[in-house]
Amino acid sequence: MAVGKVFLVGAGPGDPELLTLKAVRAIGAADAVVYDQLVPGEILSLIPDGAARINVGKRAGCHPVPQDEINRILVRLARAGRVVVRLKGGDPFIFGRGFEEALELDSARVPYEVVPGITSAQGCAAAASVPLTHRGLATGVRYVTGHCRSNQPLALDWASLADADTTLVVYMGLANIDEIASNLIAHGLSSDTPALAICQGTTLRERRLFASLGDLPNAARTAEFAGPVLFIIGRVVAIAAEREGRAAAANTATMGVVA
Repeated sequence: MAVGKVFLVGAGPGDPELLTLKAVRAIGAADAVVYDQLVPGEILSLIPDGAARINVGKRAGCHPVPQDEINRILVRLARAGRVVVRLKGGDPFIFGRGFEEALELDSARVPYEVVPGITSAQGCAAAASVPLTHRGLATGVRYVTGHCRSNQPLALDWASLADADTTLVVYMGLANIDEIASNLIAHGLSSDTPALAICQGTTLRERRLFASLGDLPNAARTAEFAGPVLFIIGRVVAIAAEREGRAAAANTATMGVVA
C-alpha cells in the first residue's frame, strides 16, 4: 500500500471563518484528523463523515497523549495509506510543536505539507482593535510562551522583554502571570504599562480584560477565565482600551435617551 500524506494544519485563533481556504480543503479531504484541545467544535464540524477523529488535546497539567505517541499516531496512519490532517490551534509552527512532528515525519520518510494558520496573537489582537505595532508606540512585537515544561520557572530574558518600545504577547501564561508581571516590572517595565487579557479570542465566547501590568495578576484571577488566555502587554493596548471606553460611554448615553 502506498504511503499517505500528513497535513500539519493551523486552525487559526478560533473563529472558523479565519481558517485559510487551504486548511478547509485539507480538512475536507481527510481520512483521519488528529486534533488539539484548542480546536473549537465549529471547526471540527468540517471533518467529513466517516473520517477518523483522534483527540490528542493537552490541558494545563494534563497530557493524556504524550508528544512521542502523537508522532507515532501520525506515522502509523500515513503508512496505512491515509490522508491525515494534524489540526492545531493558531499556527502549527508557533508554540504548536509542529516542527517536532515534521522532523519525525521526515525521519519516517512520510510525505507532509505545512498549512499555515493565523496565529492567536494576530487574530486576537485584530479582533480587539489592538495594533501590535504602531508608529510612536511600538517598533516591534515579540511572542513568548508563559508556560515551562514540568512547571519549572520561566527561563526568559526578562531584561530584553521589559522594553517599552516593544509589544509583548504571552501565550499560555495564565498560571504564571504573577511571575511574568513581577519580572517585567523588576527589570524596568512600568507597572502602569497597559495590558490586555483575551480569553477564547475571536469566538462568540470571547472575554477581554484591560488592566495595568501591576494590576494584571489580581484582575486575571478575579475574572476566573474559562479557556485559553492570551496576554498583550504594551502601550498599543491603550488604543483599544480608549476605543472600548468610548463605545461603552456611547452605549450608556444611548440607553439613557427616552424616545
